[in-house]
Amino acid sequence: MRRWPLYGGGLALLQAGLLAGCDRTPEVPAPPPATNVVAPVVATPAPQGPERLILAFGDSLYAGYGLDRGQSLPDVLQNRLRKDGINATIVNAGVSGDTSAAGRQRFAFALDNMKRKPDLILLGLGGNDVLRQISPAETRANMTAMMDEAKRRGIPVMLTGMMAPPNLGPEYSSQFNGIWTDLAKTYQATLYPFILDGVIGNAALMQADHVHPNRTGVDRITARVAPLVESALGRSQ
Repeated sequence: MRRWPLYGGGLALLQAGLLAGCDRTPEVPAPPPATNVVAPVVATPAPQGPERLILAFGDSLYAGYGLDRGQSLPDVLQNRLRKDGINATIVNAGVSGDTSAAGRQRFAFALDNMKRKPDLILLGLGGNDVLRQISPAETRANMTAMMDEAKRRGIPVMLTGMMAPPNLGPEYSSQFNGIWTDLAKTYQATLYPFILDGVIGNAALMQADHVHPNRTGVDRITARVAPLVESALGRSQ
């Protein structure tokens, strides 16, 4: 691969952990140099068949914060897809600390530096917007701009959503949490509503910061996300 219910208790930990963890990594104010957009990572032999190229574009939850090389969500997802017989190559464009605004700034740049138009974009931002309690209207505008850019280029998108901790208040949570559902409906995008669903709040699946999944947590997320990715790739053919 190339590198590029009950949520209440877990989401409270999410906010606390974000304040203690993700904030250590600054935003990226400008597009990174091309060498940072696509960097080689651990690869597994690809099965036979046409290559399905995927751009994983997000923050630390994609970048693999706190994990060893080859253990990030895009790494593990690529391996899972290949085991399922899909000749997938995932370019990991996850940048720790990115808000939706920082992602919006580098989105077109990342796409321009792909070797060809990808078959699918995995788009996962929003956690750092919650950290900074950025207005949901601003987050929505940034995410909408990226969806518009993907639509203009004719690239399907799968969204991995984020949720606000309930202690930010019902008004903020309602406005923030609805962003991904609305975008998925407007752009006919595949949606996994909450990337940390089934993982956040479980100490056995999370790193010590209570925000980022450990290797086992990434495996849990991959098992849930992979079937949706496979379905999205099937529709993009």
